[in-house]
Amino acid sequence: MAGHSKWANIQHRKGRQDAARSKLFSKLAKEITVAAKMGDPDPDKNPRLRLAVKAAKAVSCPKDVIDRAIKKSIAGEGDDYAEIRYEGYGPNGIAIIVETMTDNVNRTASNVRSYFAKSGGNLGTTGSVSFMFDRVGEIMYPASAGDAETVMMAAIEAGAEDVESDDDGHWIYCADTDLSAVSDALEAALGESEEAKLVWRPQTRTEVDLETATKLMKLIDAIEEDDDVQTVTANFDIPADVAAQL
Repeated sequence: MAGHSKWANIQHRKGRQDAARSKLFSKLAKEITVAAKMGDPDPDKNPRLRLAVKAAKAVSCPKDVIDRAIKKSIAGEGDDYAEIRYEGYGPNGIAIIVETMTDNVNRTASNVRSYFAKSGGNLGTTGSVSFMFDRVGEIMYPASAGDAETVMMAAIEAGAEDVESDDDGHWIYCADTDLSAVSDALEAALGESEEAKLVWRPQTRTEVDLETATKLMKLIDAIEEDDDVQTVTANFDIPADVAAQL
């Protein structure tokens, strides 16, 4: 049972404290609309939509924002978005995956390329770094959900493959195709999770020093500010003593 990535913990806390919530809500609403358009507009019949709604509720996204996003899909309104994944290397050769949802592929590609270039990194081709990650389901519970052993046993019973626990919480991993089923089973055992989503999980993580961590966080912040970007994942870890200086 490995310790969860210190960068992921920083991002998790930052997400809860972020003042610019309207941007976050906009990205979540976009995912809800696309998920509803691609399947049934009823979350109970559409696993992707159910997870999107759950993610929105986890950050206290207003109910009217969620409902409006679903209604847009039913009415056939809103732009048609393409889901594009970009892969590249940031400072110190750290692998980064950027998932986007865009109505203008040329604009998004140009923007993402410029973020990498300005950081001293470079954008690669599809598949150039994703082989270093596994596509899995990730379900997050707060530390208050139980001790590591209790959560581990519940995860095994639910069909999960791995658990990472530390003082900040529990991260439960399962096959990407099992996310909805494992999430439902865990909810019955541990209560509602804080997050349940598909992620790119690094197979290994590289610890970075303060200078590299600062550059990486600046790059990731710039990428995440882009309205077309949904998620950013990287294979680095920030040691506790370095994290304390950020």
